[in-house]
Amino acid sequence: MNNNFSESRPEKSGRPSHSDNTISSDFTAQLRPDWTKRSFNLISMSCIAGLLAWSFAPAEMRNSVYLWTDAGNMAEFGADFLKPNFHEWEFYIREMIVTVQIAIWGTVLSVIAGIPFSLLSSENIAPMWIVQPTRRLMDIFRATNEIVFAMLFVVAVGLGPFAGVMAIFVHNTGIIAKLFSESVEAIDPRPVESIKATGASYIQQIIYGVIPQVFPLWSSFTLYRFETNVRAATVLGIVGAGGIGLVLWESIRGFDYPSTSALMIIVITTVSIIDFISQRLRRVLI
Repeated sequence: MNNNFSESRPEKSGRPSHSDNTISSDFTAQLRPDWTKRSFNLISMSCIAGLLAWSFAPAEMRNSVYLWTDAGNMAEFGADFLKPNFHEWEFYIREMIVTVQIAIWGTVLSVIAGIPFSLLSSENIAPMWIVQPTRRLMDIFRATNEIVFAMLFVVAVGLGPFAGVMAIFVHNTGIIAKLFSESVEAIDPRPVESIKATGASYIQQIIYGVIPQVFPLWSSFTLYRFETNVRAATVLGIVGAGGIGLVLWESIRGFDYPSTSALMIIVITTVSIIDFISQRLRRVLI
């Protein structure tokens, strides 16, 4: 009886098959060191080390030893803050509320102005001849500190909280535009292309294709900037821009450290409460 199965079965050879050679070559390629990547990492680390060495002397990093040798001086100075004086706590809280209100208005105005600027700064939304000038303008807003803007607006509109609102508004417009534009540039273009295929206008493409994708991130960035603006608004009073900063500055200048300690506790508590609420809101929005 003929065994057709044994006759049709191919004989094994000692040579490896083509698929075995392919797997072996791929495995060898994975084991081979990537000299390009290693060279890039080495150059990057060398540049970082060079920058640290270059800036060591100008930054007076050698004075870091004083943190240990003169720690007693810091402890003696810090002891004056261990007995906070809340004798005018109602006045302090009123000024802290004004500071929060300054931050609220400054943040809201910066978001309103930052949205169109962010769209004009996005390469996938606007042409390059609009993107580059808009980005440079936002760079100017972002690079100038709030205190500088506060000094300018105090001269223009006088002493008071409104100068602080305008300072936070202008500075944060540059930051908001930067953060929002990066979110826009990272969107999935397919929903926008689908909406465009229906004959939608440019504005409709942005409203229905771009905004829904970036809204969660925009909300998170807005909450984060509000937290930062509350902290920033506490020092704007130094130049007469209203809020608790002026009271804090006067306490420090008068060497009234117990009152300064009380003011700092109120500021830290307020910022912590806002941070706690923002964390809960971000979990809902994202």
